[in-house]
Amino acid sequence: MIKHTASAIALAFVLTACGQSNQAPAPTETEQATANAEQMAETSARLNAWFDEKYEESLQFSPVGLTMLGRKDKYDEIDCFTIECMKEQLDWRVAATKEMEETFDYDALSPADQISYDIWKYQTDQAVAGQEFIYNGYVFDQMNGLQSFAPTFMINFHRVDSAEDMQAYISRLKEMGRALDQAVGIAKESARRGVHAPKFAYEGVIDQSQKVITGAPFTEGEDSAIYADAKGKIAALVETGKVSEADGDAMLEDVETALLDHFKPAYDNIIAFAEEDMANSPDPDSPVGAETQPNGQAYYNYLLSTQTTTDMTAEQIHELGLEEVDRIHAEMEDIKDQVGFEGSLQDFFKMLRDSKDDERFYYPNTDEGRQAYIDDATTVIDNIKVHLPEFFGILPKADLVVKRVEPFREQDGAAQHYYPGTPDGSRPGIYYAHLSDMTAMPKRELEVIAYHEGIPGHHMQISIAQELTGVPQFRTQAGFTAYVEGWALYSEWLAQEFPDTYTDPYSDFGRLGSEIWRAIRLVVDTGIHSKGWTEEEAVQYFLDNAAITEAQARSEIQRYIVMPGQATSYKIGMMKIQDLRSKAEGELGDKFDIRAFHDTVLGGGALPLKVLERRVDQWIEEQKAS
Repeated sequence: MIKHTASAIALAFVLTACGQSNQAPAPTETEQATANAEQMAETSARLNAWFDEKYEESLQFSPVGLTMLGRKDKYDEIDCFTIECMKEQLDWRVAATKEMEETFDYDALSPADQISYDIWKYQTDQAVAGQEFIYNGYVFDQMNGLQSFAPTFMINFHRVDSAEDMQAYISRLKEMGRALDQAVGIAKESARRGVHAPKFAYEGVIDQSQKVITGAPFTEGEDSAIYADAKGKIAALVETGKVSEADGDAMLEDVETALLDHFKPAYDNIIAFAEEDMANSPDPDSPVGAETQPNGQAYYNYLLSTQTTTDMTAEQIHELGLEEVDRIHAEMEDIKDQVGFEGSLQDFFKMLRDSKDDERFYYPNTDEGRQAYIDDATTVIDNIKVHLPEFFGILPKADLVVKRVEPFREQDGAAQHYYPGTPDGSRPGIYYAHLSDMTAMPKRELEVIAYHEGIPGHHMQISIAQELTGVPQFRTQAGFTAYVEGWALYSEWLAQEFPDTYTDPYSDFGRLGSEIWRAIRLVVDTGIHSKGWTEEEAVQYFLDNAAITEAQARSEIQRYIVMPGQATSYKIGMMKIQDLRSKAEGELGDKFDIRAFHDTVLGGGALPLKVLERRVDQWIEEQKAS
């Protein structure tokens, strides 16, 4: 563009010299640049308005998604969970993407707008490619499914501030029955096509479902969790005078009717399906991976591409995992020697596993021990909060709380997890911990998990993404696992640079233990799903290479079995962010600013890794130019 402008200026000078003074003067380079910038800004405004319009249209497909964002539109509805509804949404997405391509010239967009364009197109392409595998995933398993999400959603995310909100709550209890039945319909069709969840997955589904519908009004005994929640929300309305006591009693009767006539029959249907199809579950002593399914290897390759946002093959990921396990073992040896342990690294692992009664390493398996865990996790997070401005310019508005997982979905040794707050900060993010078995929650892992799930990990990244104002709305809710989990794992490593972290060598060993988990995942996930490993082979590899308990190892492996590819995203994402930071430090030298680097990584929302690399490269060039 500059070269073209210079030629125009030269031509105008020649014409003027020849006496053609009636020619209008060509714009100067500055004028042309200003015109180009104004045109690009106008195009950017149109594109972002288009994105926001389409994003709003997409949100209307999901009443549940609207509620998760803190909104109350369609507050009395639950999503449709049929294949037909999913196809309708995909058709809409494909049509919208075609409209984008026909309306906007990619080459005329700013680099930031090109990123938005690329992300929208990438998401559409991945969704289209996934249609081939719509029946491959498990609808219900011990990790995922409406059987656990339904009550979690109603209890934690459906706020009741008025009588109308409570009526919407009751409507949703009825609607949830319909949605659960629709999900069972898909599960049955998947089973008919030869896709059967492992026995342990069905056992988990049955156990969770039975817990949901145990207690009043379903059975004798204490109130069930969902009934207690409804009671508490109605009582709060009565107490604040928003409804009369008589109206509150009527509402409670409607709750009971909805639970008994709609909610419970749907759970009975889930339990019946799981019990029936369990007879078709794969032999646990045989390979249990995705490749045992129809079209399973193609399905796994697709999942690897979506989860890592790279084109790495299963073999490349497997080899990377083996290399990382060896590297981290060497660092673990250093800590073992530092604490004066005599024996092999495997002996050190065994000592840590066998020390469940040693209060240096484990909390008491009591309510006091569980509360101590929550208190200590909150304390280490509070320490990080104090120092955040030293490492980040962009800070989240939403607060973070640490909570125990609800009893109906709590599992011994299961992975901790995070639920986002609302974009406006009115509902805090929640770091959930499974505390039913404190022998599966070693003290050495408390810090690293808090940093991963909380700050500067998931809560930091997701809250900042949701609160962004300089990008289209759809990007504030985008979730690419390699980026999201890669950032959380990078945060575990980054936390070493904060004051007063990992001061106990056993906590630092816990950090390495967490990282080696993710390296091991590269090995076992690909082993299970592309190399024919059995569950026991994968569990044994975990036990041989980490200080993990057998309960944790089995829970982890069973998670990878039902969620192919997901576990590979963490380490690949972390290593990409580390590589980008190392590149920036090397190229910028004294100009490198850790706060600006982190703001660059977080300030565009979740991105595919190749797009993140492009964004960081652009930032590096800008810093050089400045």
